Amino acid sequence: MNATAVKGSDRVKVIVEGALCVALSVVLSYFKMFSMPQGGSITLEMAPLLYFSYKRGFKWGTAAGLMSGTLMMLFGGYIAHPVQALLDYPLAFAIIGFAGFFREKLVTGTIAVGVARFACHVLSGVIFFASYTPEGQNPWAYSAIYNASYMIPTLLLSGVLAMILWKKLGPQNSKG
Repeated sequence: MNATAVKGSDRVKVIVEGALCVALSVVLSYFKMFSMPQGGSITLEMAPLLYFSYKRGFKWGTAAGLMSGTLMMLFGGYIAHPVQALLDYPLAFAIIGFAGFFREKLVTGTIAVGVARFACHVLSGVIFFASYTPEGQNPWAYSAIYNASYMIPTLLLSGVLAMILWKKLGPQNSKG
């Protein structure tokens, strides 16, 4: 049975695992090691979503990420515009599901989804928060630097934790 073809009681098991990873991701988003002044923080929120995506694949991982981002948005996300909300929450977290394509290359997958999530936040920053850019600075550079300041540590910490979980729990249980 591959990661996307899940039936019957196995399907229930995957849905429950996904719900637990979503819940853990949302809870971990509240434990901030550092918060930026205009949004963004260093957390472990990506770790359960990365692990679930590696274990269950793209389809299930994307669904879990979408749900996690949506819940974070609903439970206190900052919304300046509907498109910004989509970029910073549901889309940015749904992209984590792409890690499921990299089951054999965890580091590559973690970096790939981190770069994609980073791109969502940078684009949102340029389009909707350019007014925060200091005088004389390029909005693209400012958004990239601002978002990198919390995304890089978040990605490193979450990626390492997800890889530890994968080594301890993942490969032997990753078929369904």
